[in-house]
Amino acid sequence: MIRFGVFLVLLLSALASAEDSHRTVVIDPGHGGADLGARGPNGVLEKELTLAVARKLARLLGAQGVKVVLTRTSDAFVALSERTEIANRAHAAMFVSIHANSAPEQAIAGSETYFLSLEASDDEAMRVAMTENDVFKQEGTADADRDVVGAILGDLIRTEHLRESSALAASIQRHLAELPGESRGVKQAPFVVLTGVNMPAALVEIGFITNPAEAVRMGQRDRQDAIASALAAAIGEAMVQDSEARLATDEPHAEEKP
Repeated sequence: MIRFGVFLVLLLSALASAEDSHRTVVIDPGHGGADLGARGPNGVLEKELTLAVARKLARLLGAQGVKVVLTRTSDAFVALSERTEIANRAHAAMFVSIHANSAPEQAIAGSETYFLSLEASDDEAMRVAMTENDVFKQEGTADADRDVVGAILGDLIRTEHLRESSALAASIQRHLAELPGESRGVKQAPFVVLTGVNMPAALVEIGFITNPAEAVRMGQRDRQDAIASALAAAIGEAMVQDSEARLATDEPHAEEKP
């Protein structure tokens, strides 16, 4: 009887833990610490914008009953590999990495969302990925000299969430497109931070920090609130879709007896 009681407690605990994982989201504010990210013409730093939006997003999701794990909560450097490990340790339902874009031409503006692929959508998508991956070479780890594309290929082969990642990216970009400004669509590229993540994952570029007007807008509280609200709506939508998919999988087939 005692053994059954212990078993029941363990079972209920495991079920609760599994349910928590379906309601956990890892938000990754890009860059941090010595890794400044891109810098705008007005002096604003990518690492500051990403953390500000991530904090707002975390509060919105928390109010919806979602458990949020931030890969960093302050201006601290976190290696790309550690960000991946944080997500996997949390057994999260999804992973969203937040960044601000940059380009050689100041006129380029707009938001875009990525999911992992060995092949980039186009040359511009590959340029963005290589820019964000640059910190991977600066981390000073034993892995720093290995072939990044080769590493991504190995992880990509084991990834089971590409379809869900594509859907998550599409949901994010659809909601961002409702905000004033240009929507540059959903793209694919080999981002190191998305490799090895055992869950649906997307990387969002909320705007171009190198565009003077857009850099000013992204630094404004109202714009950050709007971006966070759009991301929260997209994540909520993706979580509902995930829940419906799991329910459909769990339902008995028509030919099976209940």
